[in-house]
Amino acid sequence: MSVPQGAPQGVIPTQLLKGQKALVTGGNSGIGKATAIGLGRAGADVVVNYVAGREAAEQVAEEISGFGVRAAAYEADVSQEDQVVAMTQRMVEEFGTVDILVANAGLQRDAPFTKMTTAQWQKVLDVNLTGQFLCAREATKEFLRRGVVPEVSRAAGKIICMSSVHQLIPWAGHVNYAASKGGVQMMMTTLAQELAPRRIRVNAVAPGAIRTPINRSAWDTPDAEQDLLQLIPYGRVGDPEDIAHAVVGLASDLMDYVVGTTLYVDGGMTLFPGFATGG
Repeated sequence: MSVPQGAPQGVIPTQLLKGQKALVTGGNSGIGKATAIGLGRAGADVVVNYVAGREAAEQVAEEISGFGVRAAAYEADVSQEDQVVAMTQRMVEEFGTVDILVANAGLQRDAPFTKMTTAQWQKVLDVNLTGQFLCAREATKEFLRRGVVPEVSRAAGKIICMSSVHQLIPWAGHVNYAASKGGVQMMMTTLAQELAPRRIRVNAVAPGAIRTPINRSAWDTPDAEQDLLQLIPYGRVGDPEDIAHAVVGLASDLMDYVVGTTLYVDGGMTLFPGFATGG
């Protein structure tokens, strides 16, 4: 049986997020790029954050502008507090507010445990976990300052943390990455518990195997892809648009009663397919 490949394109309702202002960190490539474009297609004005690759970020912003919304590329290292504060302040000044934060920026520095350096460990925690903390904190300050604007959204603000199936599945050789995503999961639920009474919704998306540059070696040859598919019951590798669709849904009022939840977008990877025939 042939398996259809790829996520459906262009299925996001164009006015779902009309009038909202979204910040996407790490928005110049991969999942961040697809998410920023998806939010723009849904009617949101979008700030595309990047730490390197200005030209790519500006191209993403230009593509988003083609949907008839505002878009801009902002440079900031999310692991640096002063840069996150300045980025958020600039967005409020230029776009008026922040309604949606997609804390997506992340990286890997892989090594066997006994060979992993302190620098490799710390860099991944600084970007993947502390970076999300800083961005969420600054966005929340703006949510609380503004409050709920009913004609824009039923919530005062939406935070979507980009996690991973490896908040649940151990990953040998990637202890820093797995630890950072486990931290994201507990940070997200704790923030959701604390902020829900203020009408701020905090949730997470946990991608599985997605066709992005960060994991190209896992899918860019037929043999590599076939090996990867052994871990994916649904029979295809995910596309960045699969994640974008999930983020847009969580950011919209269609999901207004969804709080503190991780949405796994993984083709069933977290079903532990190795046990499908016994154990």
